[in-house]
Amino acid sequence: MLNIVLFGPPGAGKGTQSQIVMNRYNLMHLSTGDILRNAMDRKTPRGIQAKKYMSRGELVPDELVIGIIGRRLDEYLNKTNGFIFDGFPRTTLQAKEFDIILAQKQISITLMIELEVDHDELISRLMKRGQLCGRSDDQDIDVINNRINIYNQSTRPLMEYYKAQGKYVGINGMGDVDEIYQRICSVIDKEIQK
Repeated sequence: MLNIVLFGPPGAGKGTQSQIVMNRYNLMHLSTGDILRNAMDRKTPRGIQAKKYMSRGELVPDELVIGIIGRRLDEYLNKTNGFIFDGFPRTTLQAKEFDIILAQKQISITLMIELEVDHDELISRLMKRGQLCGRSDDQDIDVINNRINIYNQSTRPLMEYYKAQGKYVGINGMGDVDEIYQRICSVIDKEIQK
């Protein structure tokens, strides 16, 4: 089973790339952001909880996110060739707990691919997305900067966890969508051929 964590700061292109990578390799795309925004739109108890954090550009607490992802894994485990995780795990604690959940299901993370993108490009992409999609968290420069700062402080250290397991690969996330996609596929194809 091919299980990929697509990693990078807000605006790196994880959602865009996840969609096209999942189609090529017949994977299930699990985006914590999409799952949480859907719960907020439906005003579920978890969605109401999550909205308090997301509206400030903060990370949603680990136990809330891990519970949601665990349920989705159970739902799709026997219906896919693997998963592409977009926006999860976001902390080392989440990754450690997630490894325990995966081990119980006799699967593991195959690769963690980080999209490396310049700060100014991230700001530009997020502001554009805010205008096009109407996402409020992408329209306020202070919220955007807070999200990027939180990523650098809380999430970026996670790459060390996957480096220690030999699963981390950083790729250039600058350029057009197809160029970045080709770089991602090159990494995945090498892994598959091992």
